[in-house]
Amino acid sequence: MGQRSRCRDSLAKETELFLLSQLREDRDPIELWSANYTFLNEQLAKHYDIPNVSGSQFRRVSLPNPNGSGSERGGLLGQGSILMLTSTPLYTSPATRGKWIRMHFLGVPPPNPFPNAQPVKPELPITPQTRALPADPCVTCHRNFFPLGYALENFDPLGRWRTHDQAGPVDASGAFVDGTPSNGVVELRQVLLQRPDAFRTTITERLLAYSSTGSAVPFSGTSETLIRARQILRSTPTPRWSALIAAIVRTRP
Repeated sequence: MGQRSRCRDSLAKETELFLLSQLREDRDPIELWSANYTFLNEQLAKHYDIPNVSGSQFRRVSLPNPNGSGSERGGLLGQGSILMLTSTPLYTSPATRGKWIRMHFLGVPPPNPFPNAQPVKPELPITPQTRALPADPCVTCHRNFFPLGYALENFDPLGRWRTHDQAGPVDASGAFVDGTPSNGVVELRQVLLQRPDAFRTTITERLLAYSSTGSAVPFSGTSETLIRARQILRSTPTPRWSALIAAIVRTRP
């Protein structure tokens, strides 16, 4: 089993245990993005450069927060499973990472690519290519999600922290979709958390879709589902997992 495969299994276990803990403790869904803990064993702790974790058993670990502004590893944005899923085998992909945040936090599908748009060269580092795209027509569209991915550039394709990539010092500066600047994952998370209702609406829409089909379905974003999601949230003053799920069950046709 290669390094990437072994790493993938450990990272998947971390996220699985994290999600189970959020459900069992009946947290506010927004804590998927803000939680200050994760689940690690010694191997994964070394991968993340987090000290004082020994042994092969996964256990809950509080994340370092030296500056009081939140850990780089906090919530889903700092978990290697997500960072690996949204990268190529060799390089990070700000486009893929940005689209993942845009869809899973904001509930907004990515726009369709322009006809005859020139693809990046997969054999070369991707981020320098995307930062050099021409303003018209590329950046006019890409600025809505590329900068979200730039904020995660300190994480390599396996989710390890880095200050340099193949092109030199990491540039994690970017901007939110409304133009709010951010530099790095901590600042991006702070901007996202200023809009908690956006994610609560997104997750409620996805739960509604799941309750109708019994399986995960592609994001549809229909107006009917959006209206139902907002009605449920208005009737759920404390949006914990149990309250959301109960409200969705009660509103099933």
